[in-house]
Amino acid sequence: MKIKRRGRPTYTDDFKQQMVTLYQLGKTRSKLVLQYQLMLSALDRGITKYSTTDSFKLKIIEALKIMSY
Repeated sequence: MKIKRRGRPTYTDDFKQQMVTLYQLGKTRSKLVLQYQLMLSALDRGITKYSTTDSFKLKIIEALKIMSY
């Protein structure tokens, strides 16, 4: 009997940005990995990629403003 191996998961850019936003709003990496069944390395790459751009920081600020209403 052959065991089927799962393929490498792929995540959309929008999903990655949402995960980074949750991380920056205080959710721990371990909770995100468990809740959304992510690969830790993918989350870390997303955090590195999306945390360093100014436009992404502006989106975070706008999201926080909307959430505070």
